[in-house]
Amino acid sequence: MQFSVKVGNYQNKATLNICDVELLGKKIVQDELTMNISENYYGEKFVDAEEAKSLLENSLIINMVGSKTVSLSIELGVGSENGIKMISGVPFLIVFKI
Repeated sequence: MQFSVKVGNYQNKATLNICDVELLGKKIVQDELTMNISENYYGEKFVDAEEAKSLLENSLIINMVGSKTVSLSIELGVGSENGIKMISGVPFLIVFKI
């Protein structure tokens, strides 16, 4: 299983944008909401599940899209089911660790 990620830094905090690899480059539309899962935002590199786990555990601000990605974060205890939003059936979750 592969994930597409972009790792960054915001105010000295590790950030992670991560999505299911098959969603990269797609546009999700629901009513008046449009989400572009762009290579610019999510597509720095592809990683396997083990590296994705490490990035999820060690990043403080995480923006994630896709059922595999969100499920992995829930499995690790990084994300919460209560925070998941659905956009045209695609799960989206943002996590801020304090």
